[in-house]
Amino acid sequence: MALTPFSSRLIADTGISMGDEGKGRLIPEVIRELQETHRRKDIVGTVLKVNGGANSGHTVGGLKLNLLPGGVVEQDVPVLALGSGVVADPRKIHWEARAVEKLGHAVYSRLLIDERTLVSDVTHRMLDLAWEDYRENILRQPPRGSTGRGITPAYADEVGQWQVYYAAFRGARDEFAALLDARMDRAERTIQHVCRLDPAKWNAFLEKLTAAEQRANATAIECGVFPASEFDFTRFGTGHPFRFDRETLTTAYWDAGRALVERIGDVREHILRGLAEGRFLIGEFGQSFWLDKRHGFPPNVTASHTYTPELFQSAGIPAQPVHTIGVCKAYDTKVGTHTFLTQMDDAHPLAAHLKRLEYGTSTGRQRMVGWCDCVEKGGALRHGGFQDIVINKLDALSPCDGWKGGVLRVCTAYRAPDGKILGEVPRDDSVRAALKPVYAELPSWTEDICGVRSFAALPAAARRYIAFVMKTTLAAAFRGGEPASGSIPNLRYIGIGPNPEQIIKDVPATRELLALA
Repeated sequence: MALTPFSSRLIADTGISMGDEGKGRLIPEVIRELQETHRRKDIVGTVLKVNGGANSGHTVGGLKLNLLPGGVVEQDVPVLALGSGVVADPRKIHWEARAVEKLGHAVYSRLLIDERTLVSDVTHRMLDLAWEDYRENILRQPPRGSTGRGITPAYADEVGQWQVYYAAFRGARDEFAALLDARMDRAERTIQHVCRLDPAKWNAFLEKLTAAEQRANATAIECGVFPASEFDFTRFGTGHPFRFDRETLTTAYWDAGRALVERIGDVREHILRGLAEGRFLIGEFGQSFWLDKRHGFPPNVTASHTYTPELFQSAGIPAQPVHTIGVCKAYDTKVGTHTFLTQMDDAHPLAAHLKRLEYGTSTGRQRMVGWCDCVEKGGALRHGGFQDIVINKLDALSPCDGWKGGVLRVCTAYRAPDGKILGEVPRDDSVRAALKPVYAELPSWTEDICGVRSFAALPAAARRYIAFVMKTTLAAAFRGGEPASGSIPNLRYIGIGPNPEQIIKDVPATRELLALA
């Protein structure tokens, strides 16, 4: 069957769970579909990183990316853009871009950084670690599970009116140095007097950052793209607590930013020109709806907006129709310290199998794994909007290792302590945390499905599982009714493996699919 045409030349690639849904692998697939439909190689003019920073990891075509948009693996996409809703460390851009270019993908020639993109740096990362220490050791609260990439402090500079934009790299060095000096001063004083950090931890934090980046960039070091000393953060200290080496830090960031100055421009005008020429824009979102700083559950949220409306803010263009794809997995994962209502017992053989697959792209942290929560997914779709759904990693539920198959659970509702059944996610986290999942149980399948390329070729149990997840998710999204438009969204793709060809596109029309449930 033919895929339903996209309803807009603006396409938003969003997550509807707690992140890590496989949004990255969607980018090449959408690009190729558009190229085939329109018979035009450059039909996608721009892939735009919409939000977040180096905390949002995507795996695309075997590449592990943070700041670069996933369109990097598609050479026919002329522009890879970072929007004004992004916080980006210029050194991190080079670490990623040079390593990716070493693998044969053009980056710098296609890169466009908005002049209003926010500059993040080492001071933000030190603040990130210090605030987490303050939360745990001074306030005696549970950790929030920060990535330590400095994202929240970087966005805090924006709302505090201490912005440093990429446009600053076009100006004079002494003007940039003054901005960075003030930023270092604020960070030093905050870490010492507000966070009340143990002085011995100052150098330990710099060593922690060094170890983390040398580990994350081990391949680039081994291939000779960078020396290990490139990732040495201890050089930004002075040997004394609460003091940055002003000259070393300023020089490192000025040099990194100046090397990008030809790639800094006005993303707004570029995108408007592309739309006028009939090209598509794909907005690539980090994290997911339930990690949005306004719609998620603090403190276990990110510091940016993670759903469709932010596309217009980050791109700097007028609000207009947009085609939103809500991406999820066939089961659920979370990383950090979230309330996880459908978390599996670690002793369950499927949990053991899934945990061998699930590590964070950005930090390498072990993810928690759980049964598919359709209430959570439906809530994201109801309040975030969508035209399509994508379900990834169905193959991970196939028998493997100690998992021989058996019963698969799907969360269809929640039960409150008083016995009341809820079909939606409460906005009060204290209420949510007290809920218990209500499960439906479905049989699993015994076949390996990684080589399947059509919906009809899936085992009957796998087809029914997908249909049931779709039906239950839509029931939560529309509270058991029909969408006002009368048009039921599609299940566009089913992912059955990490490789580009491991995808099913011939999913039946939604009403036909739901009949299988």
